[in-house]
Amino acid sequence: MSEELLTDKLDRLIAVLERMAPPKPQPVRLDVADCFVWNPDRLAFDPVSKVNRVDISLIRGVDTVRDILFDNTKRFADGLQANNVLLWGARGMGKSSLVKAVHASVNSGTPAGDHPLKLVEIHREDIDSLPALMAAIKDTDYRFILFCDDLSFDHDDTSYKSLKAALEGGVEGRPDNVIFYATSNRRHLLPRDMIENERSTAINPSEAVEEKVSLSDRFGLWLGFHKCSQDDYLSMIDGYAAHFDLAVEKSRLHAQALEWSTTRGSRSGRVAWQFTQDLAGRLGKKL
Repeated sequence: MSEELLTDKLDRLIAVLERMAPPKPQPVRLDVADCFVWNPDRLAFDPVSKVNRVDISLIRGVDTVRDILFDNTKRFADGLQANNVLLWGARGMGKSSLVKAVHASVNSGTPAGDHPLKLVEIHREDIDSLPALMAAIKDTDYRFILFCDDLSFDHDDTSYKSLKAALEGGVEGRPDNVIFYATSNRRHLLPRDMIENERSTAINPSEAVEEKVSLSDRFGLWLGFHKCSQDDYLSMIDGYAAHFDLAVEKSRLHAQALEWSTTRGSRSGRVAWQFTQDLAGRLGKKL
């Protein structure tokens, strides 16, 4: 075999091995933004230059849970003890919007020169990479909210065990500068039929169910979001109209908003925002 051919084969072998090797951690540049998306393929934090969020004053109908979440987040940002939070309940009621709004509100009160609180979103399918994420940030000078939107687990999905260990388990435990916020339509993060099936088929039903639902126990705060009343819905509409200066007579505005919710078959913060977008478009205004 010629030396040139041997070199070519070695180069190709090295290329294959490099592709098989785990990715090298990317340098962590946390000063470039306040919000990031975790990229497990590159072990990197992708900065978000424009965060999709609304002002906290526009989130209506959830005053109690808003205040509880803000207080918990402010204590954490100040270096005090705080809990992991599970925001669960009715869809479209502003669970994820509240997390992002509270993060911005807490940072707006951070004194100049202090390290702002960082929000890092981790996608549901990347939960298995939580240990690598926490290893990358545990020794930094910043404090982090790890945020997973629409978190839930289906049949034969065992990744919830990784989350349990990352939240409160293991020898090392959760780093002091990390807290975990998640939103879900399910209080126990698992479908009801999955829990009922465990009860009916397991040799020891109570133990099987406890093992499944113990994940939600890792969250010290459970904040419930319920379907909003008509008054709350119209309050959301009024708030958006005033904030964006949508000049429509109030009785006419309410009549159109109620007709919009009837065609959608529901009332929620999401429906109120969708109506506001439609109204702004008809008025020729940008939001």
